[in-house]
Amino acid sequence: MEKFSDYEAFKAAFYKLSFIDLNLYKEKQMKRRITSFAEKYGHSSFCGFLEEIKVNKEIYGLFINYLTINVSEFFRNPVQWELFEKKIIPEVSQYKKNLSSIRIWSSACSTGDEPYTVVMILNKFLPLEKIKIIATDIDIDAMNKAKAGIYSSRSLKELPDEFLKKHFIKIGEELYQISDKVRNCVEFRQLNLLRDPYPADMDIILCRNVLIYFTEEAKDYIFAEFSKSLSKNGVLFIGSTEQIINYQRFGFRSLDTFFYQKI
Repeated sequence: MEKFSDYEAFKAAFYKLSFIDLNLYKEKQMKRRITSFAEKYGHSSFCGFLEEIKVNKEIYGLFINYLTINVSEFFRNPVQWELFEKKIIPEVSQYKKNLSSIRIWSSACSTGDEPYTVVMILNKFLPLEKIKIIATDIDIDAMNKAKAGIYSSRSLKELPDEFLKKHFIKIGEELYQISDKVRNCVEFRQLNLLRDPYPADMDIILCRNVLIYFTEEAKDYIFAEFSKSLSKNGVLFIGSTEQIINYQRFGFRSLDTFFYQKI
């Protein structure tokens, strides 16, 4: 068999194992990533690699973490977060009688940098005990790291000093831990955006820097489900490398660059 020629068989078998449908990810990009990982562990075929991750839970866990592309940091793309604070929160507060009842979902939260960023920004408007955010990801290991709340200084390089001083404790040469009060504001749940039911009646949904890995068909499905998940006037916040070309067909209007409001 030609080296790594059995991708179709791998996709079908991997779906049964993980419920992750690789058909909905860009093939060239995904094949390259999986090949690189499998070769690292001494495999020359996808299905041979699959047999190992069926029995080796440690390698399986590492692979899922690698596959779900957990690249995250606090205050990533600061200009967008400034817009979020100065325009989006006030916009949403216009139709919410009580800002403390705002429903926010960080839909691909990775290691928690994004939902905790939201909490710290909301804390400018509300006390921490009145803030509750749903954060989901397909990767349980990433969410366990989020729950621990320990981050390297590299992850915090864009974070404003006021947030670092107020919400973090230095616990090592290059490590910081976010406060319990901030962590208690976030409820983490496992969720596969391509398979599981979405939370309902959301006022703000964040899905940043993850859609670039999906096919157009998968993106259309996710945008349609986000639209259903949002309440009227709710806002979808996407990443700096993403945009919705035909946003009107999902029931959105463009509120600002990378922000879409349900109409």
